[in-house]
Amino acid sequence: MVDSCCNLRGFKLRRCAFTLLLCTSTKLTPRLSMGNLAANEGLSVFVILVWLAINAFLFVHFYMAFLVDKWFYTRVLLGQALSWARAPAACLNFNCMLILLPVCRNLLSFMRGTIQFCSRTAARQLDRNITFHKLVAYMIAFHTAVHIVAHLFNFEYFMDAQLNRNSSLLPFILSEIGNGDNASFLNPIRSNETNPTIVMFTTIAGVTGVVITLALILIITSSMEVIRRSYFEVFWYTHHLFVLFFIGLVFHGFGRIVRGQTSASLTTNDPRLCADRFEEWGRNDSDCAVPVFAGNPPMTWKWIVGPMILYVCERLVRIYRSHQKVVITKVVMHPSKTLELQMKRKGFHMEVGQYVFIQCPSVSRLEWHPFTLTSAPEEDYFSAHIRIVGDWTQALYEACGGDKTEPQEAWKLPKIAIDGPFGTASEDVFRYQVVVLVGAGIGVTPFASILKSVWYKRIQNKDVFTKKIYFYWLCPETQAFEWFADLLQSLESQMAAKSVTDFLSYNIYLTRWKEQEAAHFWVHHEEENDPITGLKQKTLYGKPNWDSEFTGIASEHPGTKVGVFLCGPPQLGKSLEKQCLTHSEADVKFIFNKENF
Repeated sequence: MVDSCCNLRGFKLRRCAFTLLLCTSTKLTPRLSMGNLAANEGLSVFVILVWLAINAFLFVHFYMAFLVDKWFYTRVLLGQALSWARAPAACLNFNCMLILLPVCRNLLSFMRGTIQFCSRTAARQLDRNITFHKLVAYMIAFHTAVHIVAHLFNFEYFMDAQLNRNSSLLPFILSEIGNGDNASFLNPIRSNETNPTIVMFTTIAGVTGVVITLALILIITSSMEVIRRSYFEVFWYTHHLFVLFFIGLVFHGFGRIVRGQTSASLTTNDPRLCADRFEEWGRNDSDCAVPVFAGNPPMTWKWIVGPMILYVCERLVRIYRSHQKVVITKVVMHPSKTLELQMKRKGFHMEVGQYVFIQCPSVSRLEWHPFTLTSAPEEDYFSAHIRIVGDWTQALYEACGGDKTEPQEAWKLPKIAIDGPFGTASEDVFRYQVVVLVGAGIGVTPFASILKSVWYKRIQNKDVFTKKIYFYWLCPETQAFEWFADLLQSLESQMAAKSVTDFLSYNIYLTRWKEQEAAHFWVHHEEENDPITGLKQKTLYGKPNWDSEFTGIASEHPGTKVGVFLCGPPQLGKSLEKQCLTHSEADVKFIFNKENF
């Protein structure tokens, strides 16, 4: 890159030296301190550790709970597989209780508005709801696998006890209990003329277990990044199998297949004394009665009924919102195949950086897609910029007349349903004195709302706690600049007119550039405005040197907390999060925030 830059026509020595300095600068790696880690990740780590500790406690507690005398005879049939089946079942109950809570968006928005007045750090954890949702799902998958494997062994042991019809063996005697009235059996396989597969599909536990497992496999596999991004509809539809999953989960324990000795029976048949004397069971001259067994009452529903009610309420709120009338007041087709919808809805109130879910019934009655609001709260409408990248967005683009040359009549515009708005990390932007905004491609949308709102507050002479904004926009191609450059041009000219140019510092990077495009840029570098964006600030090529940028910001603002906000790919998020950790010192703290949908 350095050689090609230096060979460009009209390239001055001082500019080449400056570029060489940036391109070859040695990356600084300040030592990570526990204070830096605690400021950015302390509460997140604490929450994860507490969650893991509860899982570990439940596993150990319920594993040990099935080693007591009540389950002695059950262990004679099943051995340690009994505890290995029941311990993960308890963890499954706990995690299935949690799995719905991170996707209750209205609940999270309410909690964010409540918590942020007490603790900004606690409110930031709500922005990682999808990450926690995924972690809980992985935990459910793990415990499901352990639970299934253990029960496969259990069914084999149950079957072996029936097949080995030797009256001198305790497992066979235990399997025969309850053959008369079938009221107090221990072995759910009641005959040696069947097999575990038949039992699996003829019992409540077996059928619901198959339904739960199949639903979970489809949900998890369709949630893989490659499928979710390339075939969103597959992800969307299969994710709604969670309804079958929870129905099966509620009824899974109603068959009471795993059975233990009743409390009353323990007084008449102490397993520690009577297990070796099973030939005497039930005799008049024996103090060992025939043991009586019963299944535990179903407990899963007690764990999940609360979250299920919350989620049902969540869906009812969404349904109510989706039926409120939304009017499309303006449609703008941007050259970079980005559709802008300006809309109004009665009683709609928003904050900067929030997002909504949009449904277009004429395209699909089932699909809802999240889009960041690009309008400011001070405007009398709300808007979203939609990049045309898939089947659904292409269909919406055509429904709004994007493929037509003549303007679309208002009455021909499609009906739109809106759910939201919902809170994100960007809501906290005005709680920092210094803010760093980083957008990648269409990820710049939440910052459009922020920059607009900042300007409105400035011209209305409203007090703004934020004193400095550093804005970075990374785009792969020049076409991506088109729709947002107009806003930046307006802000640039208005700030110059008001003599407040030092409030906003912005840098635009073209990350994928061609030789001829770079040469064309440098030929025109003496012009006042950039030939690509039309801004006074010149477009930069390549990727930012984040180490240098963070070092400069830290030196400019000692003794402050700097909020770093990103809407972009995970790789960029990891890089920025690392920079926040390494550049946080005693007198300056970088707090990382990332948009998650």
